[in-house]
Amino acid sequence: MKAIMHKTLPRFKIREKLLWSIIVLGLILLFNLLFTQGFFHIEVREGRLFGSLIDILDRAAPLMLVSLGMTLVLATGGVDLSVGAVMAISGAICAGLISRPEFSVLSHINIHESFVLALGLALGAALFAGLLNGILVSLINIQPIVATLILMVAGRGIAQLLTDGQIITFQNESFTFIGNGYLFFLPFTFFIVVAVAILMGIFMRKTALGLFIESCGDNPTASYYAGVNIRMVKLVIYIFSGFCAGVAGILVASDIKAADANNAGLYLELDAILATVLGGTALKGGRFFLAGTLLGAVLIQSVTTTILTRGVPVEYTLVVKALVIIILCLLQSGEFLRFWHSKIWRNAA
Repeated sequence: MKAIMHKTLPRFKIREKLLWSIIVLGLILLFNLLFTQGFFHIEVREGRLFGSLIDILDRAAPLMLVSLGMTLVLATGGVDLSVGAVMAISGAICAGLISRPEFSVLSHINIHESFVLALGLALGAALFAGLLNGILVSLINIQPIVATLILMVAGRGIAQLLTDGQIITFQNESFTFIGNGYLFFLPFTFFIVVAVAILMGIFMRKTALGLFIESCGDNPTASYYAGVNIRMVKLVIYIFSGFCAGVAGILVASDIKAADANNAGLYLELDAILATVLGGTALKGGRFFLAGTLLGAVLIQSVTTTILTRGVPVEYTLVVKALVIIILCLLQSGEFLRFWHSKIWRNAA
């Protein structure tokens, strides 16, 4: 009898995880179709597409970028808790170098209003932050959660020092276009995410790098004896995670036309981890799914947009969001589904 039950129990696969994410996303969209007036309405104004669906793609862009970098980190069996702080640093540097407010230490650096140089320095700082994480994790062998927690705390402090704890506003059309501009009727942020995702897909699936990442996360000992330079792989991945966080920080600063070191990227690392897991990448490392990560990020933003559109009170927003995510995680849990499957099977017998 146990053998029969064992055979009838569902084998939980990654595809089923993605299937549940797609189903829940579909239910959220169906709910809005039935109960949220104008949610699917899209119109063209001043050469741009406007609508809730367009807003979801636009608002999800920073999360998607951070989640893509987080996916590779989790695939190696690590985690990066510093992405929110790196976002704050990159946004503060870019905005501070452009506007040069007197209260900021960045006012002493004159880049002659060069937006390209400001952008390069901001991304350079993000890459350096990722390099520090990579050195602590891969070379010094500090636990990833501890190593990145250091920069999570210190990085936020550095961003506040750069801005003197104040919000830096700016007026620069080139910088503003990154987070608010449109291209071919769609938000420019959408094309940035697509470009990063395509480049990642090419490098991860058309070269050996993706295989090295998965092997390091799945079985680091075997990978080491197979000749894979695990330290270098992890170092590169954390640098790339810092780059993604830096780009996301620039998008956020550009969107609000200001650098807010206190709130930029705050707790976004948690949503990034969640989006990655919802996309089918396991926290223990191994195989990863970039498309699934993007789906998870869109799902999280769809929940947030639905909550705001329905006028749910602010104090209940996080609770409602958490309930939806908990339900989805239970549906994705193999143990949970097996438990209910066996319980239903016993009752039917």
